[in-house]
Amino acid sequence: MSDQNLDNTLRPPSLLSFRSGRPPARKPHVGMPLGEICVELHALTTAQLGEALDAQSQEKGRGRRLGEILIEKKWLGEAEILSALALQLDLPFLLELNPETVPDDLLRAVPIGFARQQTLLPLGRGDDGVVIVATADPLDTPALDELRLLLKAELELAITPKQVVVAAINNAYDRVRGQADAAVAELDEGATASEIAEQEVPDLLDAADDDEAPIIRLVNSLFSQAVKERSSDIHIEPFETSMLVRFRVDGVLKEIVKPPKRFQNTILSRVKIMAGLNIAEKRLPQDGRIRLKIAGKDIDVRVSSVPTTYGERIVMRLLDRSSVLRDLDTIGFSPRNYAVISQLITKSHGIILVSGPTGSGKTSTLYGCLSKINSPDLNILTIEDPVEYQLKGIGQVQVNAKIGLTFAGGLRSFLRQDPDVIMVGEIRDKETAEIAVQASLTGHLVLSTVHTNDAPGAVTRLVDMGVEPFLVASSLIGVLAQRLVRTICPKCPEDYVPTVEELRGIGLDAGKVKVLKRGRGCLHCQQSGYRGRTGIYELMLIDDEVRKLILMNVDSGTLKAKAREKGMITLLEDGAEKVLAGITTCEEISRVTQEDSMSLEAFG
Repeated sequence: MSDQNLDNTLRPPSLLSFRSGRPPARKPHVGMPLGEICVELHALTTAQLGEALDAQSQEKGRGRRLGEILIEKKWLGEAEILSALALQLDLPFLLELNPETVPDDLLRAVPIGFARQQTLLPLGRGDDGVVIVATADPLDTPALDELRLLLKAELELAITPKQVVVAAINNAYDRVRGQADAAVAELDEGATASEIAEQEVPDLLDAADDDEAPIIRLVNSLFSQAVKERSSDIHIEPFETSMLVRFRVDGVLKEIVKPPKRFQNTILSRVKIMAGLNIAEKRLPQDGRIRLKIAGKDIDVRVSSVPTTYGERIVMRLLDRSSVLRDLDTIGFSPRNYAVISQLITKSHGIILVSGPTGSGKTSTLYGCLSKINSPDLNILTIEDPVEYQLKGIGQVQVNAKIGLTFAGGLRSFLRQDPDVIMVGEIRDKETAEIAVQASLTGHLVLSTVHTNDAPGAVTRLVDMGVEPFLVASSLIGVLAQRLVRTICPKCPEDYVPTVEELRGIGLDAGKVKVLKRGRGCLHCQQSGYRGRTGIYELMLIDDEVRKLILMNVDSGTLKAKAREKGMITLLEDGAEKVLAGITTCEEISRVTQEDSMSLEAFG
């Protein structure tokens, strides 16, 4: 056989379709060697093909396919190889799959472990009962034979890139296994805490429903559904005669399910067992952590329990360890702000503060800054509570109050570690603030966060903590205030005519703006009209004129007026620009900048 025999020889039609009597359609590329198709249709030269075939012939013992070699040498991508293979075998090639349309009975017939291992997903049935199957390897005959036996049906194949199939598998099985409402419906009157055993769950979607107590199934389904809906927090809240579970999605809480009140203690006990908390202690606040794998994603869950009048209230913060840090140029900076912040983080010394309320993305912005300047010639150290992302090449320390490792203590020890850049998770007290100032004045760049409403307020916050104004003025080089706003769903945008009140609320001239964008609501965004978030920013540079005002210990309003004179764009103005650009809505900007909006109405 030819050197290309591993994936260039057309298999008999019966092996490809699993249907007897289907004559192969004769099309120009059917049966052609794969390499020739790639040369004809893709950016592959005959010299490259020859080199790949030589490599294949020398590795006969390894059984590597020609396509694998072309991908390894980066001459072609997986999608190009698979599209050529689809032409060779006369099979459809799909770049996208819709897991929402996969019938539940097909998913229940095929174990998720098998689907993942073989990268196969049944998509639906044809009129004649044949099952259409997406696969990244149509030549894996043993796996297809096994799937045919599982489904008790003939198969039609569609070739799809591996990552697309894997993502569709996770989403489809998550949909079937992750419905909290269904789990609540299954709760049994006789369920008690004795039914709940501590279990290790390698992947919650792999768990067999029949082997679990209903309470375990409910808690697992809450985690699965939270990940599916991109929730950042799960709230379990007890009330006098009921209990409620809510998810925070894109910064907004929404009600998910109301489990029966009689199962409150059992549900809370299950969560506390998973988090390693003391289930017998119900009078004191407790904190714990759960490590999960859901739909192939590693999830860290920070668990906080506090006693309330009607029982313990639990809030769980979900952190996706596999999520990729976003670069500074993708988190919503305007061109001016991006240019300024990029220049500030290259300074050799000084303090840069990021301000905003909890959950406004401050830490993510600091991580983006560190990622941008991270290089082998810099010694970067961070002290955080907790360490949310692992940054390669950066020394990261987690605060541990139980053993006396505080922000101030860690920061003080950093000064003996010859750092170039130091990140402090938060400046909370005078001691931490003074050490940060000392570090910046002795030749270090310090990045940190404070909880203030706007950029000028961060300056007065440091003074209120007890730091002398002359130290603040000499060490601070810039303050960035930020908020996160929901972005319009890309699948359902529509034009609409805004009201005068909407426009006035964010400082826009009703006479100049006629049409804006908003989301209509669709399955992609759970009918909310929003999907994802971006930042709005207020960046105040500390120049000589602002320093003079700081030395005079003026209020934040005076600082803000001077900064605006010097060209600072406020949070409200930056938000209004994003509304005009069709990124977000007036409603969102008004929601997150209420104080600015109210002052605008008061003086406008």
